[in-house]
Amino acid sequence: MPEVRVIYGEINLVMQTRIALQKAKALGLDLVEIASTARPPVCKIVDYGKWKYEQAKLKRDKKPNKVKEKEIKFRVGIDPHDYLIKLTRSEDFLAHGYKLRLQLQFRGRENAHKELGFEMMNKVRLDLLGMAHIDLEPKLNNRSILMMVSPLPPSRQVPKFRKAEDRHKVDLDAHDEAEAADHAQMAEEDGSHPEDHHDDHPEDHHHEDAHQGDDDGDSPEVSQEA
Repeated sequence: MPEVRVIYGEINLVMQTRIALQKAKALGLDLVEIASTARPPVCKIVDYGKWKYEQAKLKRDKKPNKVKEKEIKFRVGIDPHDYLIKLTRSEDFLAHGYKLRLQLQFRGRENAHKELGFEMMNKVRLDLLGMAHIDLEPKLNNRSILMMVSPLPPSRQVPKFRKAEDRHKVDLDAHDEAEAADHAQMAEEDGSHPEDHHDDHPEDHHHEDAHQGDDDGDSPEVSQEA
């Protein structure tokens, strides 16, 4: 008669499969195989529905958090009102847990005065210190300057351009549309279309990927007495 190792509470015994099934049935529970390759196979006496739910929850909890990122673009000589809008938008994204890819693009003769771009990005850096941690200091990236920031813990965030009580009233989709319009306008001013712009270093991009946990295979079998 085949044998299995049965785990139930403090019990950890090897017994005949038939007897293990009888014990599970007497308790109003199920006999679930959890290690089929062990010798003898290992089973647990559990409420199968509850056990399956708990296993699914454990798997979800092990999944890495999504990496959420937004991009904000600046220009040398940006209008003060536009700058205020972009910084408010940046704080909104940070308050909602997004990392930010902040980029300043040079146009024409601006390439000969990159120090002006660094002055602008350092100003952005200082203005966001109450909301963000600097992951990548302003760095020259071909014809642009790139800076990466991530949000501080909510309890440490001190907004400079937005009201703290507005945190849950933000329409992020509207922000995305506004930023897309800004990008399109910048591209038009450069004499090209947004789709013609390609990052010289695509490896710097981080997309919102949802990473999934390992698949442990098929669901465990529930043994039932014939």
